[in-house]
Amino acid sequence: MAQIFDSHAHYDDEQFDEDRDMLLQDLKNNGVGAILNMSSDYTSVKRTVELTEKYDFIYGAVGIHPEHAEEYNEEVRKELTEILKGEKFRAVGEVGLDYYWDSNPPREVQIRVLRDQYELAKSLELPIILHDRESHEDILAIAKEYKDVVSVFHSYSGSVEMAREIIKIGGYIGVSGVLTFKNARKLPEVVKEIPMERMLIETDAPYMAPVPYRGKRNRSDYLYGVAEKIAEIRGLTREEVLEITAENMKRLLSL
Repeated sequence: MAQIFDSHAHYDDEQFDEDRDMLLQDLKNNGVGAILNMSSDYTSVKRTVELTEKYDFIYGAVGIHPEHAEEYNEEVRKELTEILKGEKFRAVGEVGLDYYWDSNPPREVQIRVLRDQYELAKSLELPIILHDRESHEDILAIAKEYKDVVSVFHSYSGSVEMAREIIKIGGYIGVSGVLTFKNARKLPEVVKEIPMERMLIETDAPYMAPVPYRGKRNRSDYLYGVAEKIAEIRGLTREEVLEITAENMKRLLSL
C-alpha cells in the first residue's frame, strides 16, 4: 500500500504540544511514511532539529520565514549552514516573500533575506521551499535567477501560467487542502495541467485542513482526502497519486 509523504508540515507548532508524541505515532500507524518538517522562525529551527532526532520518519528543512526576516543575520546563517549539513536535513525552508501583511518586514528586507537563503541552498546543493503570498511576480523572478536551485512553491496559489513557468525551471508545486475547498478556482486547473512528476502533496499542518476537516487542526493522514481529489481530477487512483507524490519527494530530497 502506498504511503503518504507529507511535503510540508510544522509539527514543532505549539498546537501540537499536548499530544505530539501520541499523534505522530498514530500518523505512522495510519500510513504516513515520511514528513518534511519546516522551521519558520529562529525558535522553530531548534524544535525541528529535535523532531528529526526523535523520529526516524521526520526529515527537516530550516530557514527563516519572510515574516521573521529581521531575525536573519550572519550568525543565524552560520547556524543554519551547520544544521543543513546533517543527514536528516534536506532543504532550505520555509523561506520566501509575504506581501499580505503591512506589519511584515519591508519588502526589500524580505527580498535580501530570500536571496541570501537561495545562495545558501545553492552552496549546499539543496532545494528551497518557498512561501509566496501576494508576491508572485517578485518570487518567480528570483526563482528564475536561481535556476540551479530546485524551487518548491508550497501551498501553491498562483495561476496556471505561473505554474508552467515554475515547471520550465525545474520547480515543484505543493498542493494543499485548499484543493478540496468549494471556493478553490485556480488550484484545480493547476492540478489538471501540471505534470504529475512535478506535484507534491502537503498539509501545512496545523493549518489548512481539507474538507471535511476544514477549520480543525490539520494532520498528515488528512492527505488521503487531498490525494483523492487529485485522483478525481487526473483520472488516477488515490494509491497512484500517493505513490507518484512520494516518489517525487524522494527524488527532490535525494532519499
